[in-house]
Amino acid sequence: METSLGGAHFAPTTTYLNTATAGLLPGRTAAALRDALDDAVSGRPTPGAGFPSVAEARASFARLAGVAPERVSVAAAVATHVGLIAASLRAGAEVLVADGDFSSLVNPFAVRGDLKLRSVPLEDLAAAVRPGTDLVAVSSVQSADGRIADLAAIRAAARAHGARTLVDATQSAGWLPLRAADFDFTVAGAFKWLLCPRGTSFLVVPEADGSGGLPLLFAGWAAGEDPWSSTYGPVGQLARSARRYDESPGTLAYLAARHSLALVEEIGPEAIGAHDVALADRFRAGLARAGHEPVPSPGSAIVAVPGLGHAEETLSRADVQVSVRAGNLRAAFHLYNTEADVDRLLDVLSTVPARG
Repeated sequence: METSLGGAHFAPTTTYLNTATAGLLPGRTAAALRDALDDAVSGRPTPGAGFPSVAEARASFARLAGVAPERVSVAAAVATHVGLIAASLRAGAEVLVADGDFSSLVNPFAVRGDLKLRSVPLEDLAAAVRPGTDLVAVSSVQSADGRIADLAAIRAAARAHGARTLVDATQSAGWLPLRAADFDFTVAGAFKWLLCPRGTSFLVVPEADGSGGLPLLFAGWAAGEDPWSSTYGPVGQLARSARRYDESPGTLAYLAARHSLALVEEIGPEAIGAHDVALADRFRAGLARAGHEPVPSPGSAIVAVPGLGHAEETLSRADVQVSVRAGNLRAAFHLYNTEADVDRLLDVLSTVPARG
């Protein structure tokens, strides 16, 4: 019997092809959460919970991102981190984004009202950087259709014009190797391809001393150099690292995150990516045989198919979990999936007529 790359770490009871919406929790992560809930009921302290778990998760993400943990801040959501960056910009600053990029990346700039938000097609993003562009913000992989941004070209264009860069790796971290040091800021929601619960987000800032020109909007006690000495009154010494930007973390979410991130590290994003993309390519080949043309996204683990958005209901009844984004059927393939999952998806789709 065919086994997934994740092996015994997962036990899906459906054909789950919806990681671009939310990843499945590994068994070890679920077990840690169950133990913590039992402890919460009984009044016993959970070993390693709280700041130790946050520190382990931070360090694990830092290794995956290729940076020092001192450059990593934690929060509950990407929009919180992007909001800090938006708040740091001068009035009138130009922010360049890709058309249709995810709202958590775009909207914190839009709601400022006094910024110049300019949007162009993803493929034109590098060429659209110009003198006076202050920040280029882009998802490494587009949520709606899986297209992969040309980050090298975007980075080069931004540097040539003195613009800073912000990359949202939410749809790529875990299967596409991440080089956060190449950019000024990197954010990643961890509840998708990094297999963590909701309530886990990471921000990489430019310097290990926590500098980066961001406002300290959420600097509560957890942002202190010694949090347990920072619980009353003004914090005497903020953390000498990106931890000064931490939102007080949800301890259960980060207790779970440390176990999920450890598994991603053990298997490795390179191996995971090769597995995921092979399954996506198998799906693309099957679509071509059936006369369907997906949105071009070579090398991506996400496949979006125009004309098949209406198939979601039929697929759901057949216990095949996908999603619909921008009107297209979207399938996402991860380490708990197998070739049999792809074939099951194609078999059910063969019963559904296409629409224009």
